Amino acid sequence: MGLYFFPPSVALSDIIRTYRVVNFKFTDMNGIQAKPYPPRPEHCLSFYPRDTETVRYINSGKTFSKLRTVLFGQQSEVSNRYVGKDFLLFQIVFRPGGLYRLTGIPSHQITNAYIDAETVFPATELREINEKLAESDNAHYMITCVEAFLKRRISRSKIDIHALDKVCNLMLSTEKKLSLDWLAHESCLSVRQYERKFMERMGVSPKYYQKIIRFEHAFRMKNQFPKLDWLSIALQCGYYDYQHLVKDYKTLTQQSPNEFHFIDLSSPERAFGDADTY
Repeated sequence: MGLYFFPPSVALSDIIRTYRVVNFKFTDMNGIQAKPYPPRPEHCLSFYPRDTETVRYINSGKTFSKLRTVLFGQQSEVSNRYVGKDFLLFQIVFRPGGLYRLTGIPSHQITNAYIDAETVFPATELREINEKLAESDNAHYMITCVEAFLKRRISRSKIDIHALDKVCNLMLSTEKKLSLDWLAHESCLSVRQYERKFMERMGVSPKYYQKIIRFEHAFRMKNQFPKLDWLSIALQCGYYDYQHLVKDYKTLTQQSPNEFHFIDLSSPERAFGDADTY
């Protein structure tokens, strides 16, 4: 049991960033708090083979539950995730542009959405995958099942990888702020074309996307090194100073860095000594 991350096969590495597997069995749900899920630079397809989760968006008040397979694009607000007693999540985290290439759905249409994936992909295929995942705790078997589905879907896709997708992957790996002119040039586009295509493939503006990437680096660094002070984290993650970090935290979570970290300490995975760090 625990929270794990696995790389995709080489054949899918240009479209999949990582697989997130969460497997918890609680004997007593008393005291188990919600998982605060902040904005992250992620588009995902999630399978819930056993108990599902209830998701409540803090700002909009939207609530979703009892969905076995979920598709969601870029999020810009915190949602609280309430897990089930026998909880198994297999989540596909796509690389930039990956979900758009797979589905052809403009990403701005699924920003802050939590969609029943059976309305996008064949329900029979998704239900068969969930049945197989429910029977096993072996992550490698799960990956084999899911990748067979992904390869079938990709073989039918007519949308190729774009230079913009490759530039977005570079954005994910650096704390350095990259100028809009440079990003557009590296994507072989004019600035106006770049902004339009970025919204189509990523669902938000380039500036906002960089803000979320920088926040994610800080959030994960604190989880990985909890004794590290916030000023050091701010400077290592590309913020001008601590107050710059605070401003982004309050924009994205409505909480200060310390306040949100304290809330995250009550997440379900913490009961098993795990933290969200990949």
